[in-house]
Amino acid sequence: MQLKLFVLSASSVVLWLTPLAALDKKLDTHKALQGVSLCAAIACAVTAGNIARQLADEGEIEKLKLRAIKADVEDEISTSVYVSQQQRQQEAELILTSPGVDVEASRQALEAIYSSDLQETASASDSPDYPIYLEVCKSMEAGKSVTWIVENVLKMGGRKFADGKVKLESILKQFEGKLNE
Repeated sequence: MQLKLFVLSASSVVLWLTPLAALDKKLDTHKALQGVSLCAAIACAVTAGNIARQLADEGEIEKLKLRAIKADVEDEISTSVYVSQQQRQQEAELILTSPGVDVEASRQALEAIYSSDLQETASASDSPDYPIYLEVCKSMEAGKSVTWIVENVLKMGGRKFADGKVKLESILKQFEGKLNE
């Protein structure tokens, strides 16, 4: 599509300049050829403009799709957290309201369940690299390249660039793995 855009743009310029430079002005058909060439140049330019507009629209649609997917993932995560919290609350109420069960033993059982769950699902935001991960995500959403992120967000340019790429990959794996669980 972009090749077609470039070819049409170049053709319109060539069709506009050819009658001015290549044709002999003494010919009787000079004005007619010049008019036909100019009309063809205008047609090529208009078609190239339409293709450029179509490419821009497709780019915007892709960005909107990406935003919708990210919003859907965030909504799914928050929904699963809410459902998990409600399920735990119901389990706690069920244990505490069941007749004939020692309340202290139930409290200790609940405490053991919650403490083991909290240890397994440690919050990603407790990590010291989490703010860096957020900056990396913002930069990626803004369309910044990996090179730009390594040099400006991780501050690892020059000789440290290779180490910066490795660190970027490890940060992405660390937090994307926790978000997917």
